[in-house]
Amino acid sequence: MKKITYLICLASLMIQACQSVTNQTNPFLKEFDTPHGVPPFHLIQNSHYLPAFKEGIRQQQQEIKAITDNTEAPTFANTVEALEKSGQLLNKVAAVFFNLQAAHTNDSMQAIAEEVAPLLSEHTDGINLNEKLFERIKTVYENKDKENLSTEQLLVLEKYYKDFVRGGANLSEKEKERLKQINGELSILALKFGNNLLKETNNYQLVIENEQDLSGLPEGVISTAAETAKEAGMEGKWVFTLHNPSIMPFLQYADNRALREEIYKAYTTRGNHNNEYDNKVIISQLVALRLEKAQLLGFPDYASYVLEQNMAKNPANVYELCNKIWEAALPVAKKEAQKLQSMITRTGGKFKLQPWDWRYYAEKVKQAEYGLDENELRQYFPLDKVREGAFYTANKLYGITFSQRTDLPLPHPDAIAYEVKGADGKHIGIFYADYFPRPSKGQGAWMDAFRSESGLLGMTPVITNVCNFTKPTGETPSLLTFEEAQTLFHEFGHALHGLLSQVDYPSVAGTNVVHDFVELPSQIMENWAADPEVLKVYARHYKTGEPIPQHLIDKLQKSSHFNQGFATTEFMAAALLDMAYHTVSTTDPIDVEKFEKQTLDKLGLIPEITVRYRSTYFSHIFDGGYSAGYYAYTWAEVLDADAFEAFKETGDVFNPEKAEGFHRILAKGGSEEAMKLYTAFRGKEPSIEPLLKRRGLK
Repeated sequence: MKKITYLICLASLMIQACQSVTNQTNPFLKEFDTPHGVPPFHLIQNSHYLPAFKEGIRQQQQEIKAITDNTEAPTFANTVEALEKSGQLLNKVAAVFFNLQAAHTNDSMQAIAEEVAPLLSEHTDGINLNEKLFERIKTVYENKDKENLSTEQLLVLEKYYKDFVRGGANLSEKEKERLKQINGELSILALKFGNNLLKETNNYQLVIENEQDLSGLPEGVISTAAETAKEAGMEGKWVFTLHNPSIMPFLQYADNRALREEIYKAYTTRGNHNNEYDNKVIISQLVALRLEKAQLLGFPDYASYVLEQNMAKNPANVYELCNKIWEAALPVAKKEAQKLQSMITRTGGKFKLQPWDWRYYAEKVKQAEYGLDENELRQYFPLDKVREGAFYTANKLYGITFSQRTDLPLPHPDAIAYEVKGADGKHIGIFYADYFPRPSKGQGAWMDAFRSESGLLGMTPVITNVCNFTKPTGETPSLLTFEEAQTLFHEFGHALHGLLSQVDYPSVAGTNVVHDFVELPSQIMENWAADPEVLKVYARHYKTGEPIPQHLIDKLQKSSHFNQGFATTEFMAAALLDMAYHTVSTTDPIDVEKFEKQTLDKLGLIPEITVRYRSTYFSHIFDGGYSAGYYAYTWAEVLDADAFEAFKETGDVFNPEKAEGFHRILAKGGSEEAMKLYTAFRGKEPSIEPLLKRRGLK
């Protein structure tokens, strides 16, 4: 008996010793000893995440308990502000993990995500459904007039109160238990959707062995395909993938129509192959669970639940905007289709225009009508110069500067780090840029924060931009299309929103704004990317350094309305498909293919155009946080077109007074009501007219 007791004690001591060593070596469990406290990416291992998540959850549970056990009367300081201060370790590990899981994942991280998701869901529910905590928040909310609270504090308080109500605080115990189950299932399903899409995207390769099949493709595209083949162990061949820098130029330039059809169909059927990566059942389950959650919380459908918090307020307002733009764009798209069909006939084609033909023949029409060759144009958009153009714009508008730092740990070897300083030379934050595609990175482009700004917590922001641009090959740098240049400016606009934040409370810092306001700071930056004055600064030939000639700028401006019917309808079809899924009123299983077809047929989408995101790879709404919110890009585009008009009306796109006013929008984040911020800048509510005019739809 004594021997057994001794062994148990010895085992216990060994476990404690191991935990002590783990705590000492796990970088998350101590202060980051790096310049400006950036994450020590070089020290972080996958084995560190789960212990740090669990410890972060434990610490926040203790912090919540301290709030609810407080015998003093509830106040903003001892309840809401205390809640804002809680969970710092959990926020720290989650920010790093989920950023890297999106930008540089692997099987191990995906397994960790599947284990962590239900833990985080349970933890979040444990806070939202904590009756004692809600009672304290409710008391503070009901007595808010008795405290001398600032505008920011009032909004933070209101946000917490509404979040608790929307999180199920007023539900019965039985309903709370069901809500917990739903939230847990939703978190896992969203993860599976994203993992399936990544694997489907990476599993496809178009391998070309015959050089004749490369006819029509620009030399840079061919070089990149050869490099991709070499990396895949197929030197001497050419490989094209479903990542945008590979497939989009192939569809735009490849003369081989059969190969265009093959790669296009592979792209548009991702997640729809009735295999282990099929997303149709997942979509049906997600839609049903979201509806059940909304109805539990007293809403008729999930869109109503989401939109209550947004500027749009309800589905009717979203449909009004989307339908107005759809009705303006569809006739234009039909005329464009006729023009492309005429080009097919004129060049000897004896077939009907198909979706895999659109980009190819649009390029030919564009060259014929405007003399604008995208391949010639991209010679003036080397990635480094485009990035410098974004920095130049931010400096002209807000006085901030960007200096590369080579002494900071990087989230990936491809990434670059910059220190951001204000006009006074003081440190503002750190900006990471990670621009090139890889199998471990999700598709698309995005901004996120490794750390949000907070005056309360004494934190400066650490922001990242992640994109998927063509990699350099040999002596040729990464050359962007004009559209990709606008994408860089777009994501940089999100980064500025995070970097220029000046609030106290992290829950309203930077991009923590209502969903249909978040795209305003990003989309307005695209206007400067296209402005002639700015183009002459950053658009420079990658070999000679010569600025873009005026005749190319003229062609760009004259062609700005070209193909806008296509671009608008493919986008709006996706926004309306999103709304259709999230305004269903029954939890019956959905036949995804049938539902999608019926929705698009009802809209009248022409067969020559495919919706921008078909359901099974519509990651924005099924694993990306834009459910019932994809319309937000267009809602914000109304704002950005109207806001940039304010600059143009002064005759100076860098007008100091307007720049100062827009800087205030960026600085305030979600600490003031969105429309009040906008009208304070503009002097009136936004008009849809500048958007329709800009797109040539009026």
